[in-house]
Amino acid sequence: MRRSHAEVAPAVWRALQIYRSAIPPNSLGWYGSDDGDTLPLDDKGWAYIRWQILERTWVDACTVDLEEDASEVSGYNFEYRGRRLNAPIFSHDEDSTCGVTFSFPTEYLLEHGPAQLRALALEIARELPFSFGYASLAFVCPRGSWYGVRQQLFAPLCRYLGMDLYRMEDTSRVIGTRARGAYWLTFLGQPLLGQLGGVEGIGDKLRFPEVSLQPLAGERLLISLGEWPDAIDTEKAPIPPQYRALAHLLETFLYEESTGWFSLSKENMHRWLRRLCQ
Repeated sequence: MRRSHAEVAPAVWRALQIYRSAIPPNSLGWYGSDDGDTLPLDDKGWAYIRWQILERTWVDACTVDLEEDASEVSGYNFEYRGRRLNAPIFSHDEDSTCGVTFSFPTEYLLEHGPAQLRALALEIARELPFSFGYASLAFVCPRGSWYGVRQQLFAPLCRYLGMDLYRMEDTSRVIGTRARGAYWLTFLGQPLLGQLGGVEGIGDKLRFPEVSLQPLAGERLLISLGEWPDAIDTEKAPIPPQYRALAHLLETFLYEESTGWFSLSKENMHRWLRRLCQ
């Protein structure tokens, strides 16, 4: 969201309440405090999170991490990185944004089905003034806790091209109003949607039976690439043509990741973000 924290804070809070109402009670059990501690997310903790998002809007940066389990990677997580875009500390980050993620365990998808998850993603997205967003199968590791095992992730990432790996902290600092890639559910806002030719222009280039386009209020669009998210196991089948077509459509507008979180090589990151264009 290429807007400052004070502007998007109410929308982020509403989206978080939608997420909370959809997941099992107490699925979010811990939160990160300002001093670096991880504390139980009880009523007092929720009051603090509400104050942090909705009332402390004058700050240069707002960081919120909510987790299911404080001791290990788990399925339900919420991350928000809010920024005052004109703050001096971000003067060198010309493409900073406010970014937010909501994650679910695979069991949620299998239990409730893709239609319900798609409807929930759409309900959340309607609240947010996004430039770009997506829903995908992913290796979910809050706050980059996969750093120590990233070498072991290379093999599955090379085989399963539909599995996402992200570090929202870094991406939200540099993505601006550009795209991150082609995903099962890809949300496009302005100005990106207009740069791609609008709904009609995109529809002309994505004429596949698996693809559906759903225009949203505020000149935005949801692109669905199939009924189910696809891990894209390249040892069993080639890249689905609708994924490749959307990847090629977005390629000119992909951002460049400047950090080494994926590997020690920036070129590896460049190739990873363009993996479906091959």
